[in-house]
Amino acid sequence: MQASALLNLLQFASPALPIGAYSYSQGLEAALENGTVYNAPTARAWILRHLHEVVAQWEAPVAWRLMQAWTKRDWQAVDDWSERFIASRDSAEFRAETIQMGYSLVKLLGELDILDADAKAHLQREPEVALPTAFACAVAALKIPHDAALLAMLFAWAENQVLVCVKSVPLGQVAGQRMLLSLRDDIEAAARYAQTVPDDDMCNWAPGLSLLSMQHEVQYSRLYRS
Repeated sequence: MQASALLNLLQFASPALPIGAYSYSQGLEAALENGTVYNAPTARAWILRHLHEVVAQWEAPVAWRLMQAWTKRDWQAVDDWSERFIASRDSAEFRAETIQMGYSLVKLLGELDILDADAKAHLQREPEVALPTAFACAVAALKIPHDAALLAMLFAWAENQVLVCVKSVPLGQVAGQRMLLSLRDDIEAAARYAQTVPDDDMCNWAPGLSLLSMQHEVQYSRLYRS
């Protein structure tokens, strides 16, 4: 990868990117509340199952297809996969999460002035922009290799999950970093699967996670927005 593409990737995959990713747990806080996750082994098991059974089955493959569509300027494919992703958010919190962060990232891209006229025009036509759509747009605009971008997206997701555990289980900082190191082979496997899974085999079936998200909507005391 060229140095410029790597630097762009490091910037746009960073947890310091001001789109609010730190404020979401994606159902993990509800799992902490009901006792499903309570220590390092159960936290790692939760993250692995979420990665392989949810993210790798749907979110990562959709992001991969959106990156390809944005690079090819295949607007119909961009619209189709964006619509499917938003429709797959089956709780109010999950839907609000992707729309809020997608909106924030689109706004940031505009303020940084890195999009050409066609990309801006297409985003302006979208009534709502999901986070994977906005991220794929940034990847295309900055000419970041798709395989590296997908790995970075998955690592950022895992890092955010680990940080929730560090704050809320709680885990120590070293334990959190040890857990991130232990997830690397699984993140690579999830990325490979996302690049090769056929459309007909993609799936967002995760009823347990959906129920936890709905329970989190009415959870009395919480730190996170999902």
